[in-house]
Amino acid sequence: MQSWNLREIDTPDGIRSPVVLRSDGAARAVLISLQPGQALGDHQMKERALVSVVDGSVRVEAGSETIDAEAGCFFSFDADERRSISTESGARILLVLAPWPGEGHYRGDAKKD
Repeated sequence: MQSWNLREIDTPDGIRSPVVLRSDGAARAVLISLQPGQALGDHQMKERALVSVVDGSVRVEAGSETIDAEAGCFFSFDADERRSISTESGARILLVLAPWPGEGHYRGDAKKD
């Protein structure tokens, strides 16, 4: 068993210092600290993304939906679904990408039949 206290892990530079907690073929778990005013701007990933708000509050935008979320909120995004996550006051989120890496994540990946 492995375990982490997500509130105690040091992430001093906000989005510039994400911490990969675990990474294997099944999934990658990343702790990201967003300092006040920081954002994961409009983006998409090749993997399904699961996001949990650990501390603070965020604004999540996906498609035509906008949700203001606090600690305890949980989101699921399909592969290639566009979204942005921002915070005015600061937040800590856990991002899980599955599978890792998703098909097409790295440029030049051959499509598997």
